[in-house]
Amino acid sequence: MSANSPDRSLDPQLSELEACRYLFGKQQAARVVQLLAPLDAKQFPDPPSLIRFHETLLFLRAFPQGPAVVRATGRVLNAFHKRVAALRNAGVDMDAFDTFETSGIAGTEMEDTLSFDVARWLIKRMPGKVEIAWGNYEDSYEPGRELGTTGPRFMPLLEDDAFVEADTPWQDWIEAAASKKKAKKKAAPEWLIQRFEQLALPPQQKSELYESLRIPLRWKLENSPLTRTRNIRPVRQIFYHSEPLISRSQVSLASELAKRPPKLTRLSPKQGAQVMDLIREVMLVRYRELYGTTLGDPRSVVRADLGGYKAGRGVTIYLWNLPPDRRLPLRAYVAGLTLKNGVPINYIESIGLCEWMEVGFNTFYTFRGGEAGWIYAQVLRCLCHLMGTTCISVYPYQLGKDNDEAIESGAFWFYRKLGFRPGHADLQELAEREEKKIAANPKYRTAARTLKRLSAEHVFYELPGSEVGAWDRFSTRNIGLRVNRRMARDFGGDAERMREYSKRTLERALGVNTSSWSQLEKAAFDNYALVLGQVPELDAWNKEDKEGLVRVIRAKASRDEMLYLHLTQQHDRLRSALLRLGRSQ
Repeated sequence: MSANSPDRSLDPQLSELEACRYLFGKQQAARVVQLLAPLDAKQFPDPPSLIRFHETLLFLRAFPQGPAVVRATGRVLNAFHKRVAALRNAGVDMDAFDTFETSGIAGTEMEDTLSFDVARWLIKRMPGKVEIAWGNYEDSYEPGRELGTTGPRFMPLLEDDAFVEADTPWQDWIEAAASKKKAKKKAAPEWLIQRFEQLALPPQQKSELYESLRIPLRWKLENSPLTRTRNIRPVRQIFYHSEPLISRSQVSLASELAKRPPKLTRLSPKQGAQVMDLIREVMLVRYRELYGTTLGDPRSVVRADLGGYKAGRGVTIYLWNLPPDRRLPLRAYVAGLTLKNGVPINYIESIGLCEWMEVGFNTFYTFRGGEAGWIYAQVLRCLCHLMGTTCISVYPYQLGKDNDEAIESGAFWFYRKLGFRPGHADLQELAEREEKKIAANPKYRTAARTLKRLSAEHVFYELPGSEVGAWDRFSTRNIGLRVNRRMARDFGGDAERMREYSKRTLERALGVNTSSWSQLEKAAFDNYALVLGQVPELDAWNKEDKEGLVRVIRAKASRDEMLYLHLTQQHDRLRSALLRLGRSQ
């Protein structure tokens, strides 16, 4: 059968295999293997059907009914790149493999404009397999303008061309400078990254300079282990599902959070570095980058023990912080990754201050029918234990603000049914009205326009003992805007002048001299000085409060950022000042 010939048996066979994802019992493992055999022998005629097959295989590998399912899905996935190659060789349009939902399959090609840190990592991870996508670069708006001003650092006499000519051949210049024995296209990105690595600049400035070039990179995944298809980590024991998956309605967030905290084991730096490689692989092939997944600190990685084989259900959660030189000015940052039987299924981002945290939880499309509510509850158990959190908030984007996919999936109700409440009274009333409609008519569905209203603001979940509503109107953005308005008003918009004045003022108020502090401690002090310059009652704080504040500030630069976060939870006066400055008017 040719790749373009219709196969009327394929769709029902795929549908039957897809249905097996949620069927469990003694005979289900054998049934899955039985269904896989004829599909494994088929020549798939188009990308959509092959993608369906791929995603079903991954789900079954993460939530297997038995050992035979693990063996069978692993065998098919390891050779999956050949199926993709067959479609490409048949001249089929491959664009369907290059969306957020489907990217990263073995045998496909990817292209993206990456941050400096990820580009450098990728080139070392896939040596000789990354090239610059010159066609897309030269078709972009004002191509080469930034390269024309940056390039003379690396390419002698470039000014004579770039500064006065309208048609500078950027590819020729870089490939002429980069070429040795390697193919020109493969040598160019490696040479360019090396030049930036050698610049006598701080890491952040190297990143800023490289990223200003907006150079698209292209790479072929082939049958690489970093593909979604094969990026499965070995585990000591696989959890096999013999009963239906835990549904969201079966999950009580209150009960889960009331359980004994999970054990968090700190990994060795070598093991932590392996986790950092894993999260970069996971995010790269899904066209995603987060600050904490790109710049995580290998020394800070912890692994959660959810209570043994049966209690943990094959779930492994890793969490980590940022290194001291990449931390945020005020909030503490935790990122994470969840594996299910060794398969990456979601990523985590949590940013906290005092007892409050904002949390982002993104389950990959393939696994959104797989115990997402229960796994989310376990992630929150780990985060609350690690961070000392008692007030959890969720970004509006997660609910559906500027996020059509979340609106379509009704994401607001995922959180609402777990016990989250809107932070605005009018949205709380709207949610309650919708709940009454749902109770009166089980077929009722909340309209998209209503979901967009409900997703406009954060939702909150407070643990017992937390001050309900304290953080409803808080945002560190409000603090930053206050600082900048003061800079405009009192310092003529001069940031350096404001920083120097604020530092001297806070040193006098606290009775400290920071000249002997480390550079990172000084940077933390300078940031806090900008904020506390708007707290006139600071002079009246007692000695204990002032000494506690100094400990908080210096902890921002310590090896473990969780020390800093926990100290902010113990300083009532600082918490009150931050809350007041960060509340919306």
